[in-house]
Amino acid sequence: MTRLPARDLDHILSRTGELWKDLRGRAIFFTGCTGFVGMWLMESLLCANDKLDLGVSVVGLTRDPERFREKAPHLAGHAAVRLLRGNMVGFDYPEGQYPLVIHAATEPPLAADTINPLGVFSSDVQGTRNVLEFARRAGARRLLFISSGAVYGKQPSQMTHIPEDYTGAPSTMDADSAYGQAKRASEFMCAMYARAYGFDATIARLFAFVGPLLPLDAKYAVGNFIQDALRGGPVRVAGDGTPFRSYLYAADLAVWLWTILLRGRTSRPYNVGSSEAITIAHLAQTVAAQTVAQPTDAMEIAAEPVLGAPVERYVPSTRRAEAELGLQQWIDLNEGVRRTLEWYRTNDSRATRPAAP
Repeated sequence: MTRLPARDLDHILSRTGELWKDLRGRAIFFTGCTGFVGMWLMESLLCANDKLDLGVSVVGLTRDPERFREKAPHLAGHAAVRLLRGNMVGFDYPEGQYPLVIHAATEPPLAADTINPLGVFSSDVQGTRNVLEFARRAGARRLLFISSGAVYGKQPSQMTHIPEDYTGAPSTMDADSAYGQAKRASEFMCAMYARAYGFDATIARLFAFVGPLLPLDAKYAVGNFIQDALRGGPVRVAGDGTPFRSYLYAADLAVWLWTILLRGRTSRPYNVGSSEAITIAHLAQTVAAQTVAQPTDAMEIAAEPVLGAPVERYVPSTRRAEAELGLQQWIDLNEGVRRTLEWYRTNDSRATRPAAP
């Protein structure tokens, strides 16, 4: 895997300039550093470290250090980085003080079954408890917990943007809600540990994103659409295209997360995402427009809209982050899609292979 675009790293540093002084000489403990979010944070941190001579040191928790070294040798082999083998549920606590902790790890989604009846819930909650216990022992002063908009459950159709003070939640009877339930419980534990042990726990509720490193063959609609476009199309919409979503470019995501870690108020969650809502059909058209002259001819929508059906939405209100932290969406969706397509065309031949028949 190649490096992230230099212009994106420059964008992150230009929007976080005064924050980095708080990291000078600090040790950071990092879970989830090999995922999409984690790698954007890790690479932007190391870029700032090198350019600003911060003298940071990072311990990154990973199940498979060898695989990470193959995937991102420029990160895994950096002099400031030490990889620690393990997962969030069970790892040997490294010695020393770690004033900053970033908990970005989460378990892969697991369907509940007779062998694992709680799905992802149990391991995610146990993992957060373990990381919090490490943070307590390691003298953490600030902790960033990467949560999710899934904590709200299904967004009411009449609510165009979901705010942080919305008290809705996933149904406790919904077997598919284990991920959202785990994030809710983890947020509670972060707040309780922060109050009991005197450190700041900042919480970022993530929504949807686009950018280099985003998996193209997972459940993310924009990633699937980009993969369709890279393979020559058509861009396929599995449903009727009417749900509303919004997408923040990953370079802006990194700016938001560093700002929340270092300036966010403790035990006060912040939605992280774009407030500019578009339908899935519009998203598919936006991707197709980057590759063909007539995007409507390069799209396939599997189903017809159901007349009178409630509108499905998953769009955050970002007023809290804007008002309290000065955050905004600097890179719009069209530009974000263009940069993502450009990066994959240049760096990942797998994305451009024709789909198997």
